[in-house]
Amino acid sequence: MVEMTSRERVIAALQHREPDRVPLDIGGGASTSIVVEGYELLKRGLGISSETRVLNKIFRVARLDEAVLKGLGSDCYPLTLKPSVNWKPPSSEPGSFVDIWGLKWREVYYEENCFYYECVDSPLKDADIDGLDAYPWPDPNDPGYTRGLADEAKELFESTDYALVGDAGFKSFWELGYLLRGYDRLLMDIIINPAFVSALLSKLLEINTVVTGRFLDAVGPYIQVFRTADDMATQNGLLISPESYRKLIKPIYKRYYDLIRLKTDAKIFYHSCGNVTDLLDVFIDNGLDIINPVQVSAMKNTAELKNKYGDRLVFWGGIDTQHVLPNGRVEDVEAEVRLRIRDLGPGGGYVAAAVHNIQPDVSPRNIIAMTEAVKKYGRYPLTV
Repeated sequence: MVEMTSRERVIAALQHREPDRVPLDIGGGASTSIVVEGYELLKRGLGISSETRVLNKIFRVARLDEAVLKGLGSDCYPLTLKPSVNWKPPSSEPGSFVDIWGLKWREVYYEENCFYYECVDSPLKDADIDGLDAYPWPDPNDPGYTRGLADEAKELFESTDYALVGDAGFKSFWELGYLLRGYDRLLMDIIINPAFVSALLSKLLEINTVVTGRFLDAVGPYIQVFRTADDMATQNGLLISPESYRKLIKPIYKRYYDLIRLKTDAKIFYHSCGNVTDLLDVFIDNGLDIINPVQVSAMKNTAELKNKYGDRLVFWGGIDTQHVLPNGRVEDVEAEVRLRIRDLGPGGGYVAAAVHNIQPDVSPRNIIAMTEAVKKYGRYPLTV
């Protein structure tokens, strides 16, 4: 088969056609990149010296250098919202910060030199519906968000052959809702105060649709994928019942996805960790195109997923980061990649990526082994 460009390769997979090989995403978005400490190790292993730029502050993942993207063979490139110009973060004690939603984040170390930010305050924990209007919400019309964005998107589209993955930043509903309200409180609200849940999610929709609309007005003609995200499950199952999801959250996403469809032809990508199998039909009914990260430690039978949903969903991810990438040998990584390509690759509809961001306990050797295995075993027609 004739060698495709990265963009052609991803588009073919998104259209459920077999490209020249399975596309690869490493660094294309905030759930398919590398945590900064792991990225530093990788750059040293590749002999690359550069300042590490951050793609997502809370997740602490790197914006990969062009040399790394090319060296690993990634087919995707992130296009993100610009910073606010009318809002500045308030002063905070060392090791913490307050974000634009008023959420306070603090460093929590899990190893000597590695940490995550965890949310330590829920500013709407005691609010009622009337109190929502008084809260200092972000300004969705801040001119900084899209300043220079259209020119950047056009330049990337015309001067590179990457598949461009757009991320408007303002895209969470359930996850942002429980951060603002408190996880336990919002779960109780679903049962005893569903009107508050609806009011809160509607307020988030109001803000997110304005920012997303402005973002897509700037980049919509140039992107191939639009990224959305909201964690709805644990490793064992859903965080709320399917019935509660259908009643309270599905209508919000339907309205949000309808807006996206009006603004761009890009395929809609949705990230949720955990086992979301029981919601896949609901996602599809709302217009979802792509599911990520396909957490195989939770959604174990990827062949069954492909058989049931492969004509309606693109699978993006699937390479185990919980066990194989951090603990496996090179041959184990290769076997994992072959398995996921065998299960998810036939007929197109698969973009290979690690399950969520690659952590610092994954060696550069295994990162490179993963990317090389995708290129080796992902050639169509598949022989795995």
